[in-house]
Amino acid sequence: MTDEEFEGFYARAVKPLVGQVYLMTGDLHEAQDVVQEAFVRAWGRRAGLDAGAGPDAWVRTVAWRLAISRWRRGRRAAEAWRRHHRAHTGPAPEPDPGTVALVDALRTLSDRQRRVAVLHYVCDLSVDQVAHETGISAGTVKTHLSRARAALAPRLLEEEHGV
Repeated sequence: MTDEEFEGFYARAVKPLVGQVYLMTGDLHEAQDVVQEAFVRAWGRRAGLDAGAGPDAWVRTVAWRLAISRWRRGRRAAEAWRRHHRAHTGPAPEPDPGTVALVDALRTLSDRQRRVAVLHYVCDLSVDQVAHETGISAGTVKTHLSRARAALAPRLLEEEHGV
C-alpha cells in the first residue's frame, strides 16, 4: 500500500473503527487511543498491507488486542494498589450521561459475546469472517450471537419503551 493509499484508507476507516472498538470496549477514549495506536503500527507495515484485502480487519484486531492488554495492565495495577493498602478512597466516577443504551446493553454481555455481536452486526462481517477474525469456530460464533441477541433483546426493548 502506498503512502497515498494509506492516507485514503485512514481517512475512510478511522471513524468506523473507533465506533466499532467503542462498542466492544464501552470506553470511547480508550477506543480512540487503541485505534490510533493500531494505525501507527499499520503505518509501519503499510508496504505489506493490501488495500483490497481489507486492512481494516487487521487494524481492528490490533486495536482489540491493545485494549485487552491495557485492561490487563490496569487490572494488575489496581490489584497492586489494593495489596499495598493504597486504595482510592474518593467516590467512584459517575457514568457518562451521554452513554447510549446500546453501549449499556452491550456491557452486560461477556467479552466474547460483545465482540462477536459487534463484529457481526456493526462491522457487518459474515459468521465465517467473524470466526476467522476471532479465532473461534463458526458454530461457536453462531452460539454467541444467539446468546447475545437473547440477552440484548429485553434490555433494548425496555429502553425503547422507556421502562
